[in-house]
Amino acid sequence: MFEKIKAAILDGDVEETAALVKKALADGLEPLEVLNKGCIPGIEKAGALFEAEEFFLPELITAGEATKAAMELLLPELRKKEDAWQSAGKFVIGTVEGDMHDIGKSIVASMLSAAGFEVFDLGIDVSAERFIEEIKTKEPDFLGLSALLTSTMPKQQEVIDALKEAGLRDKVKVFVGGAPVSSEWAEKIGADGYAEDAVAAVKLAKKSKE
Repeated sequence: MFEKIKAAILDGDVEETAALVKKALADGLEPLEVLNKGCIPGIEKAGALFEAEEFFLPELITAGEATKAAMELLLPELRKKEDAWQSAGKFVIGTVEGDMHDIGKSIVASMLSAAGFEVFDLGIDVSAERFIEEIKTKEPDFLGLSALLTSTMPKQQEVIDALKEAGLRDKVKVFVGGAPVSSEWAEKIGADGYAEDAVAAVKLAKKSKE
Protein backbone atom coordinates (compact mmCIF):
# COMPACT_ATOMS: atom_id res chain seq x y z
CA MET A 1 0.00 0.00 0.00
CA PHE A 2 2.76 2.45 0.92
CA GLU A 3 4.56 1.81 -2.38
CA LYS A 4 1.29 2.36 -4.25
CA ILE A 5 0.77 5.72 -2.52
CA LYS A 6 4.36 6.74 -3.26
CA ALA A 7 3.93 5.74 -6.92
CA ALA A 8 0.62 7.64 -7.22
CA ILE A 9 2.27 10.79 -5.86
CA LEU A 10 5.18 10.44 -8.28
CA ASP A 11 2.66 9.99 -11.10
CA GLY A 12 0.88 13.12 -9.93
CA ASP A 13 -2.40 11.19 -9.84
CA VAL A 14 -4.54 13.15 -7.38
CA GLU A 15 -7.60 10.88 -7.52
CA GLU A 16 -5.58 7.67 -7.15
CA THR A 17 -3.56 9.11 -4.27
CA ALA A 18 -6.72 10.15 -2.41
CA ALA A 19 -8.39 6.80 -3.07
CA LEU A 20 -5.37 4.87 -1.78
CA VAL A 21 -5.09 7.00 1.36
CA LYS A 22 -8.81 6.53 2.05
CA LYS A 23 -8.43 2.78 1.62
CA ALA A 24 -5.36 2.69 3.87
CA LEU A 25 -7.25 4.49 6.64
CA ALA A 26 -10.34 2.31 6.14
CA ASP A 27 -8.14 -0.79 6.41
CA GLY A 28 -6.96 0.41 9.80
CA LEU A 29 -3.48 1.63 8.92
CA GLU A 30 -2.18 4.36 11.22
CA PRO A 31 -2.28 7.83 9.61
CA LEU A 32 1.23 8.58 10.86
CA GLU A 33 2.50 5.42 9.17
CA VAL A 34 0.72 6.33 5.92
CA LEU A 35 2.38 9.75 6.08
CA ASN A 36 5.87 8.52 6.96
CA LYS A 37 5.99 5.46 4.71
CA GLY A 38 3.88 6.57 1.75
CA CYS A 39 3.46 10.30 1.34
CA ILE A 40 6.78 11.67 2.56
CA PRO A 41 8.88 9.19 0.54
CA GLY A 42 6.78 10.06 -2.52
CA ILE A 43 7.18 13.83 -2.36
CA GLU A 44 10.82 13.57 -1.25
CA LYS A 45 11.54 11.37 -4.26
CA ALA A 46 9.80 13.93 -6.50
CA GLY A 47 11.99 16.64 -4.97
CA ALA A 48 15.14 14.59 -5.50
CA LEU A 49 14.22 13.93 -9.13
CA PHE A 50 13.56 17.65 -9.59
CA GLU A 51 16.97 18.50 -8.18
CA ALA A 52 18.53 15.91 -10.50
CA GLU A 53 16.65 17.50 -13.43
CA GLU A 54 14.86 14.22 -14.13
CA PHE A 55 11.60 15.88 -13.08
CA PHE A 56 10.59 19.30 -14.32
CA LEU A 57 8.20 21.90 -12.89
CA PRO A 58 4.99 20.29 -14.27
CA GLU A 59 5.87 16.95 -12.62
CA LEU A 60 6.72 18.66 -9.34
CA ILE A 61 3.43 20.59 -9.45
CA THR A 62 1.33 17.45 -9.97
CA ALA A 63 3.25 15.55 -7.27
CA GLY A 64 2.59 18.49 -4.94
CA GLU A 65 -1.13 18.44 -5.77
CA ALA A 66 -1.31 14.70 -5.11
CA THR A 67 0.44 15.18 -1.78
CA LYS A 68 -1.94 18.01 -0.90
CA ALA A 69 -4.90 15.70 -1.54
CA ALA A 70 -3.36 13.08 0.75
CA MET A 71 -2.65 15.61 3.49
CA GLU A 72 -6.24 16.88 3.45
CA LEU A 73 -7.30 13.37 4.42
CA LEU A 74 -4.47 12.63 6.83
CA LEU A 75 -4.18 15.86 8.85
CA PRO A 76 -7.60 15.57 10.58
CA GLU A 77 -6.69 12.02 11.62
CA LEU A 78 -3.22 13.03 12.74
CA ARG A 79 -4.60 15.85 14.87
CA LYS A 80 -6.81 13.33 16.68
CA LYS A 81 -3.60 11.56 17.69
CA GLU A 82 -1.42 14.54 18.51
CA ASP A 83 0.35 12.58 21.22
CA ALA A 84 1.81 10.39 18.46
CA TRP A 85 2.26 13.13 15.87
CA GLN A 86 4.26 16.23 16.66
CA SER A 87 4.11 19.08 14.20
CA ALA A 88 7.50 20.16 12.86
CA GLY A 89 6.34 23.75 13.36
CA LYS A 90 3.71 26.24 12.23
CA PHE A 91 4.23 27.91 8.87
CA VAL A 92 2.15 30.80 7.51
CA ILE A 93 2.69 31.32 3.78
CA GLY A 94 1.28 33.58 1.08
CA THR A 95 1.95 35.50 -2.11
CA VAL A 96 2.41 39.20 -1.39
CA GLU A 97 -0.02 41.98 -2.25
CA GLY A 98 -0.39 42.77 -5.94
CA ASP A 99 0.93 39.36 -7.03
CA MET A 100 -1.52 36.75 -8.36
CA HIS A 101 0.95 33.87 -8.83
CA ASP A 102 -0.06 30.78 -6.92
CA ILE A 103 1.65 27.67 -8.31
CA GLY A 104 5.13 27.94 -6.77
CA LYS A 105 3.77 28.94 -3.38
CA SER A 106 1.26 26.08 -3.43
CA ILE A 107 4.00 23.53 -4.17
CA VAL A 108 6.02 24.85 -1.23
CA ALA A 109 2.94 24.62 1.02
CA SER A 110 2.24 21.03 -0.07
CA MET A 111 5.81 19.89 0.50
CA LEU A 112 5.98 21.60 3.89
CA SER A 113 2.76 19.82 4.90
CA ALA A 114 4.18 16.48 3.79
CA ALA A 115 7.32 17.22 5.81
CA GLY A 116 5.22 17.55 8.96
CA PHE A 117 4.72 21.31 9.19
CA GLU A 118 1.33 22.77 10.08
CA VAL A 119 0.79 25.07 7.11
CA PHE A 120 -1.60 28.01 6.84
CA ASP A 121 -1.76 29.02 3.17
CA LEU A 122 -3.20 32.54 2.85
CA GLY A 123 -3.33 32.41 -0.94
CA ILE A 124 -2.44 35.25 -3.28
CA ASP A 125 -2.50 39.07 -3.14
CA VAL A 126 -2.02 39.06 0.64
CA SER A 127 -1.61 42.47 2.29
CA ALA A 128 0.92 43.24 5.01
CA GLU A 129 -2.00 43.82 7.37
CA ARG A 130 -3.37 40.34 6.71
CA PHE A 131 0.04 38.76 7.34
CA ILE A 132 0.27 40.65 10.65
CA GLU A 133 -3.22 39.49 11.70
CA GLU A 134 -2.32 35.87 10.95
CA ILE A 135 0.98 36.09 12.85
CA LYS A 136 -0.91 37.41 15.87
CA THR A 137 -3.59 34.70 15.80
CA LYS A 138 -1.63 31.67 14.57
CA GLU A 139 1.68 32.45 16.34
CA PRO A 140 3.71 30.55 13.71
CA ASP A 141 7.38 29.66 13.81
CA PHE A 142 7.83 30.67 10.17
CA LEU A 143 6.44 33.13 7.63
CA GLY A 144 6.91 32.48 3.92
CA LEU A 145 6.59 35.43 1.51
CA SER A 146 6.37 34.64 -2.20
CA ALA A 147 6.83 37.22 -4.99
CA LEU A 148 6.93 36.24 -8.65
CA LEU A 149 7.20 39.74 -10.08
CA THR A 150 10.04 42.25 -9.76
CA SER A 151 7.40 44.90 -9.12
CA THR A 152 6.01 43.06 -6.07
CA MET A 153 9.33 42.20 -4.45
CA PRO A 154 9.27 45.42 -2.35
CA LYS A 155 6.09 44.11 -0.72
CA GLN A 156 8.22 41.47 0.99
CA GLN A 157 10.17 44.26 2.67
CA GLU A 158 6.91 46.03 3.58
CA VAL A 159 5.75 42.93 5.46
CA ILE A 160 9.05 42.69 7.36
CA ASP A 161 8.84 46.41 8.22
CA ALA A 162 5.24 45.92 9.38
CA LEU A 163 6.36 43.05 11.62
CA LYS A 164 8.94 45.35 13.21
CA GLU A 165 6.36 48.08 13.77
CA ALA A 166 4.00 45.57 15.38
CA GLY A 167 6.75 44.26 17.66
CA LEU A 168 6.52 40.81 16.09
CA ARG A 169 9.75 40.57 14.11
CA ASP A 170 11.54 38.52 16.75
CA LYS A 171 8.60 36.14 17.07
CA VAL A 172 8.84 34.57 13.60
CA LYS A 173 11.48 33.56 11.07
CA VAL A 174 10.81 35.08 7.66
CA PHE A 175 11.69 33.23 4.47
CA VAL A 176 11.35 34.76 1.01
CA GLY A 177 11.18 33.19 -2.42
CA GLY A 178 10.03 33.63 -6.00
CA ALA A 179 11.54 33.82 -9.46
CA PRO A 180 13.17 37.29 -9.17
CA VAL A 181 14.15 36.88 -5.51
CA SER A 182 17.73 36.10 -4.46
CA SER A 183 19.74 35.48 -1.31
CA GLU A 184 21.21 38.98 -1.72
CA TRP A 185 17.69 40.47 -1.75
CA ALA A 186 16.75 38.42 1.32
CA GLU A 187 19.77 39.78 3.18
CA LYS A 188 19.09 43.34 2.04
CA ILE A 189 15.52 43.37 3.39
CA GLY A 190 16.38 41.59 6.63
CA ALA A 191 14.75 38.22 5.93
CA ASP A 192 16.00 35.15 7.78
CA GLY A 193 16.41 33.02 4.69
CA TYR A 194 15.86 32.50 0.97
CA ALA A 195 14.76 29.38 -0.86
CA GLU A 196 15.02 29.04 -4.61
CA ASP A 197 12.41 26.28 -4.83
CA ALA A 198 10.11 24.04 -2.78
CA VAL A 199 12.81 21.47 -2.05
CA ALA A 200 15.13 24.15 -0.71
CA ALA A 201 12.29 25.68 1.35
CA VAL A 202 11.68 22.41 3.20
CA LYS A 203 15.39 21.94 3.87
CA LEU A 204 15.69 25.52 5.13
CA ALA A 205 12.70 25.15 7.47
CA LYS A 206 13.96 21.84 8.85
CA LYS A 207 17.47 23.19 9.38
CA SER A 208 16.07 26.26 11.16
CA LYS A 209 14.20 24.02 13.62
CA GLU A 210 17.34 22.05 14.60
